[in-house]
Amino acid sequence: MNFEDVEERDGLRLSWNVWPSSRVEATRTVVPIATLYTPLKIRESLPPVLYEPVTCKPPCRAVLNPYCQIDVRGKLWICPFCLTRNAFPPHYKDISSSNLPAELLPKYTTIEYTLSRPAPTPPIFLFVVDTCMDEEDLKALRSALVVSLSLLPPYALIGLITYGTMAQVHELGYAECPKSYVFRGGKEYSPKQIQEMLGLTAQNRAAPKPGQPLPPQAYGPARFLLPISQCEFQLTSILEQLPRDPWPVAADKRPLRCTGVALSVAVGLLEAAFSGTGARIMVFSGGPATEGPGAVVGPELREPIRSHHDIEKDSVKHYKRALKFYEGLAKRASNNGHAVDLFTGCLDQIGLLEMKSLPNSTNGVMVLADSFATAIFKQSFLRIFDKDEEGNLQMGFNATFDVQTTKELKVSGLIGHAISANKKSACVGETEIGIGQTSAWKICSLTPRTSQAVYFEVVTPAGQPLQPGSRGLIQFVTHYQHASGQMRLRVTTIARNFAEAGSMTIGQSFDQEAAAVLIARIAVFKAEIDDSPDVLRWLDRMLIRLCQKFADYRKEDPNSFRLSDNFSIYPQFMFHLRRSQFLQVFNNSPDETAFYRHILNEEDVNNSLIMIQPTLMSYTFDQTAPQPVLLDSVSIKPDVILLLDTFFHILIFHGETIAQWRNAGYQDQEGYENFKELLEKPVEDAQDLFADRFPIPRYVVCDQGGSQARFLLSKLNPSTTHISTSMYGTMPAGAGQAIFTDDVSLQVFMEHLKRLAVGAQTN
Repeated sequence: MNFEDVEERDGLRLSWNVWPSSRVEATRTVVPIATLYTPLKIRESLPPVLYEPVTCKPPCRAVLNPYCQIDVRGKLWICPFCLTRNAFPPHYKDISSSNLPAELLPKYTTIEYTLSRPAPTPPIFLFVVDTCMDEEDLKALRSALVVSLSLLPPYALIGLITYGTMAQVHELGYAECPKSYVFRGGKEYSPKQIQEMLGLTAQNRAAPKPGQPLPPQAYGPARFLLPISQCEFQLTSILEQLPRDPWPVAADKRPLRCTGVALSVAVGLLEAAFSGTGARIMVFSGGPATEGPGAVVGPELREPIRSHHDIEKDSVKHYKRALKFYEGLAKRASNNGHAVDLFTGCLDQIGLLEMKSLPNSTNGVMVLADSFATAIFKQSFLRIFDKDEEGNLQMGFNATFDVQTTKELKVSGLIGHAISANKKSACVGETEIGIGQTSAWKICSLTPRTSQAVYFEVVTPAGQPLQPGSRGLIQFVTHYQHASGQMRLRVTTIARNFAEAGSMTIGQSFDQEAAAVLIARIAVFKAEIDDSPDVLRWLDRMLIRLCQKFADYRKEDPNSFRLSDNFSIYPQFMFHLRRSQFLQVFNNSPDETAFYRHILNEEDVNNSLIMIQPTLMSYTFDQTAPQPVLLDSVSIKPDVILLLDTFFHILIFHGETIAQWRNAGYQDQEGYENFKELLEKPVEDAQDLFADRFPIPRYVVCDQGGSQARFLLSKLNPSTTHISTSMYGTMPAGAGQAIFTDDVSLQVFMEHLKRLAVGAQTN
């Protein structure tokens, strides 16, 4: 079965599909055993089953799966994780080898249960809206918010907080006139103060029993968070008339914007009323916080917002304090099970770097747009509310994600948007990668795209003989609140064989695409803590050691170096990863770096690979279909159109000749229909790429020699640079375009790698 089929069925890719049998052997394979798992991957063929799962006795609690041994006559099953014998529950009495429940059939390695206990409350959406922006932006934002109300299920609870110099919580349950509670923007409020000011203390908060009608607005939080069906008219009219922040702003100042206070009020409101149930706080910010806790820059325009350079020099006034403030809020939100989404509409930075812990620890979304009037914002925002065939939102809330392993393996950790659930089970390893020291994590929101990287270590000491055919098992259990209000449990169980030391099968089972993405996540995790040269040295060391172990070569003869097919593109991925915006911060603002790293940590293998090594398609008159070409400067030719997909940008590049013909209007003349077709084809293909992408990529159309062409040139392998010209300073014929860079090319990188790998063996 190939890797893509397994991914289609189980939403899962592994770095190795046959595992080393001992700890020593596993260290020698360099890349750890790891999986990239997408818990809510959409699969047409497997509808959820409508009964409760059968689990092993505590503390194991593994869920019954196709790898369990069963005794049909004795009505028993043996748990493959802890080897305990369990009796089947009474309603399984008719079980026989020809009549098995779904979870024991081989094709159900992934199964989803609909649990009988419904969620305590419907999903909650709390909009937190900035009003310090110009009229056009505010108008675009207002209309997007009004449209979103019609996309949410009518039973979902909704609330609204607006902020500028002050933060206001709107009381939607008060129909007589618009009424709101105002918080001062310059003041830090404790959770207790927020609850008291909003009247949410314990005595006001006796919640009605489920199924009972809500008493008319007596219930504390119901004044602020109401089902959409009850308050849509009221909320629409508040949004449509939402004025700009009335405080005057001098020409040399930024508006006073208290993002921190608005966020802490939002977190406090949901914490008091709906802790431990699914909710999203959706923040729409048009600029940096300049007032109160969480401010990232002062109100004076002459004070610039921090750059990477300022942070390195440690000469940043607000940075550490703001970071600490938002991390405190992120911790509270994630413990309560509430996701925080950040949407920005601003040409300058707004402080995403300081606020990144909010979406990073709650798996909220991050959308970076220049203004709320752009398609990037509007389409990305509305795409969040996509629905499945039953008409439910494609999102899960307040999930716990649990991993169990057989005794040969232990869990090292997880890298992705989650927090530790501090579960100290027997399968927690000593080595820590990412969020470790636990075998369960809390993920406040899930979409069908959310992919978590989980890393493992082999703990069997060397020298223990292997039983023939022995294999290890991993079980992933995701418990979450479905958008329909049901609780669901998704269980995926996988088994892989162990191989003897020195066996060829380990190398043959390497999935270089999954491995590149799993290593990229570790590199980005390290880059958040260490400085960049250390991370690059670590990546190079890992690559050299991997090649020393798995390439064929004669010692000290670089020309004899060969990598088998399933390792051959891995060095190329590492070359592009080293040059990528995930590890190189030059030319990106701190906010952009935070945004790029956030997206890499949540996408699946294919999307992540596009970010690491973008795809380049070439359109010419000679070929009927577009051809994939090398991500290399030799691919730039005057009579070619290129389509570059970096995941974040989709770029159409016209070679010099094509641009001249287009400017001369040939495509509109008779007899030039094929030229018109050539110009239209990449535009159509670009539209297809937009169809399922989130957030919506930036769309760039440029010509050779134009300023926007820098987006393409920065991604290409510089095999032809300003240094590689011939002796008369001209490019050799057919050599593509010269790129002005001091970066080494892939060819030079590979030469160095071969020399180092075949040279003296280093560890």
